[in-house]
Amino acid sequence: MTHIPFAAREIPALAPGAMLRTPAVCLGANRRQVHGGFTLMELLLVLGLIALLAGLVLGAGQGATQRAATARARAELALLSQAVGQYRQLYGDYPQTADAPEQFYAALAGRLGPTGSACRGRDLAGGLGVTLRDPAHPDGPNCFVDPWDAPYQFVYFTRQAGATEVERGFVLYSAGPRSRLETQPAPADVVPFTSGPQGGVVAQTAGNARNLYAGP
Repeated sequence: MTHIPFAAREIPALAPGAMLRTPAVCLGANRRQVHGGFTLMELLLVLGLIALLAGLVLGAGQGATQRAATARARAELALLSQAVGQYRQLYGDYPQTADAPEQFYAALAGRLGPTGSACRGRDLAGGLGVTLRDPAHPDGPNCFVDPWDAPYQFVYFTRQAGATEVERGFVLYSAGPRSRLETQPAPADVVPFTSGPQGGVVAQTAGNARNLYAGP
């Protein structure tokens, strides 16, 4: 038997462009696998950021809603104030007995005169566009309500200097943006005196800080 040296053995030549392949290596079942998911801390962080952003967006939306409601209330107060001025032109005085929201509506609807007597006058309430508590029944007991579903309040007053009357007027206001759990000020808390030297003066108290008034 003839011995052929290793160098002289015939080794098949690799075809042009061919690559040597390495055998696959099995790492075994005990090899730790690397996953592409999030850790618990990362998930909590992401959820916290989402909650923070949602709160910011919700707060901004609520702020815009309140600003729009406040602007609407001011516009409606201006309309009601103009209607009260027209009432005075028709009857010679403001509605003196309109100290309840239902009476105030009845006066502007042409059903109550200045001293509270029943009448059939011009309806100044129908074309105002101010929201009613019961819009389906404008001819029945009703009242004007603000964007927070609270009635607009009307307070008639006279002011005297000694025994001489120097002014007659009214205070028309909304309790403003308050939640249903907050206590709204009574008319007597807003205008403590409806006659005398301080008649019609609005009390500057913390409870009245959110009120919105007709006029500048």
